[in-house]
Amino acid sequence: DADEDIAKYDGKWAVEEMKDSKLPGDKGLVLKSRAKHHAISAQLLRPFTFDTKPLIIQYEVNFQLGIDCGGAYVKLLTQTPDLDLDQFVDKTPYTIMFGPDKCGEDYKLHFIFRHKNPKTGEYEEKHAKKPDADLRTYYTDKKTHLYTLVVNPDNTFEVLVDQTVVNSGSLLTDMTPPVNPPAEIEDPDDQKPEDWDERPKIQDPSATKPEDWDEDAPAQIPDEDAAKPEGWLDDEPEYIGDPDALKPEDWDEDMDGEWEAPQVPNPACETAPGCGTWKRPMIDNPNYKGKWKPPMIDNPNYQGVWKPRKIANPAFFEDLQPFKMTPFSALGLELWSMTSDIFFDNFFITDDRNTAERWANDGWGLKKAAEGAAEPSLATQMLNAAEERPWLWVVYVLTVALPLVLIIVFCCTGKVTHTHTHTHRDTDTYSSTQTHTHSRAERYIVIVSISRYEHSRYSYQGSYGCLKSLKASQPQTLFHACCGSTAEAQPMTNIRGRE
Repeated sequence: DADEDIAKYDGKWAVEEMKDSKLPGDKGLVLKSRAKHHAISAQLLRPFTFDTKPLIIQYEVNFQLGIDCGGAYVKLLTQTPDLDLDQFVDKTPYTIMFGPDKCGEDYKLHFIFRHKNPKTGEYEEKHAKKPDADLRTYYTDKKTHLYTLVVNPDNTFEVLVDQTVVNSGSLLTDMTPPVNPPAEIEDPDDQKPEDWDERPKIQDPSATKPEDWDEDAPAQIPDEDAAKPEGWLDDEPEYIGDPDALKPEDWDEDMDGEWEAPQVPNPACETAPGCGTWKRPMIDNPNYKGKWKPPMIDNPNYQGVWKPRKIANPAFFEDLQPFKMTPFSALGLELWSMTSDIFFDNFFITDDRNTAERWANDGWGLKKAAEGAAEPSLATQMLNAAEERPWLWVVYVLTVALPLVLIIVFCCTGKVTHTHTHTHRDTDTYSSTQTHTHSRAERYIVIVSISRYEHSRYSYQGSYGCLKSLKASQPQTLFHACCGSTAEAQPMTNIRGRE
């Protein structure tokens, strides 16, 4: 019953920083339990209606411990009169399911929507085709990744990871099963006639076996040209009883029978070409033909492979606007995972792509920059790799030392002056410094752009009870879940399990 369905969601949630946080004070929603069911949800400020504007849903995920088997996808819960988030379970109707999922070596990035049959009113899941990109890195590198789904009014869709398209297509042609059923189907009552001939070839009925065809000839015969090798020991057996073997003291001939020494190779045969009775080797019989069969000819009565006749599909309909899905009014995470500490942050639903991109740049972009800055340098990575694989030192010597020697030889024997070379190096140093300064400036701008949101006129309720303000007027933004040092923490709601 319903109480039993809810009781299984005993996984814990927490609002906390990442284990290896590069941004102190930046918190997110964390799935804490291993091998347990988790559910959490939040109501949108208002339902999303699929009309003339696109749907953009994006959020961040970090598999802090990697991922063995489990999902990190979201569900956009269908707006219904009886939607009760306190009763949110796996059977709660959803409009769209989107996000990463992995088990074993099967790496998935779901985009599923539930399509309503206009004839029967029943819903059927439609699955997007698999992404062409290799998704493995997103699940194993323990970095924060931004997952974005864009569904457009022209029935096209895009799936992005870290603002790069990894899958795209049409709701009409790239979903399985297709949105629209075929106009015609095979008649289930049609049956193949008994005299229907599907054989493309038959045996020639007029063919006869040749008189000289010998079906009894063996496939192999003794080689009459073979001769027994000189020195062959006809009277010596290949194996003899072990002369050193002794009958066990407890051997009972009445119970165990007459004792015989175990067989060992005959030492007399070690230097001879062979021992025992010599037999001619077998060779293929040149006169062997086997059992005669009539040759195959084209079947004059061949009618092709039988198929049932086509009839009009009684369940046919044509929905040319599958984008106009059922409105949704809440967002939920309903997950099971064999790995704990999955970090979620910055859920964002809007109908304006530019707004989503700006928010991604100011939120996920900051995490990306911080995580990138904390990565070891290329030289450190090369040294660490060489410690695990010493043979890489040979590669380093060939790819680094050898070209360096050639450059030195060229400079010493060429016509380029030392003054020009020195000037070139100064220019390189200056350019490197400028690039570094530019990078620091970009990061500073990102920090400022997030800080300025503290003085705003619009607030949006987060999925786990965080409140944060936006300075710019964004009435098209329906939902945003945020968490960080500037957020005002509120009690978590609609959580299955313990906080």
